[in-house]
Amino acid sequence: MMLNSEETTRAIEVMGEMFPNATTSLTKTDPYHFMLSVILSAQTTDKAVNLVTPALFERYKTPVDLANASQAEVESYIKTIGLYRNKARFLIKCSQELVERFNGVVPKTRKELMSLSGVGRKTADVVLAECFGIPAFAVDTHVSRVAKRLGMVPADSDVLTIEKILMQKVPQDLWIKGHHRMIFWGRYQCMARNPKCSSCPLLDICPEGRSRV
Repeated sequence: MMLNSEETTRAIEVMGEMFPNATTSLTKTDPYHFMLSVILSAQTTDKAVNLVTPALFERYKTPVDLANASQAEVESYIKTIGLYRNKARFLIKCSQELVERFNGVVPKTRKELMSLSGVGRKTADVVLAECFGIPAFAVDTHVSRVAKRLGMVPADSDVLTIEKILMQKVPQDLWIKGHHRMIFWGRYQCMARNPKCSSCPLLDICPEGRSRV
């Protein structure tokens, strides 16, 4: 049975009670470097990204710096994270496009952000929310898993459907916080493997959890 808007919002409020300080795990800097961090975070951990970005950003302080970089050199800074070759190419191309089309300034609309190499909808949503305070409900693997397990969205929903449903059910002023709370919930309470169902305060509304205990 699907949760309605009130139940979905209440579930996110409960998550906030357990994780009141939920926020991005990526080191926040300026919009340009933060956007690069989000691009780098695909299919790897924020912790791994935070380890490589200080030296990377010290070497490439501006979009112009990175736009003129060689791929081999960029790779040398990020080779410890997954898909580093593709990501190095994205960082360079994204920086070139930023210089050529946006005068080196990170745009503030989803459409413009998504026109940049390496920037998909999730990355654009995260940048809008974290850098500019523009309400967005970014959906990653944790948000997707939690939303489906709790019945906030249908089990067969794709990422875009999940985002649209959550934006319909949850008040706009809770989108950014809700995104962070669901990520923390997925990381530390409702993990993919061995979720903590027996101690979960949302067990009464989670059919999958009830079947586990």
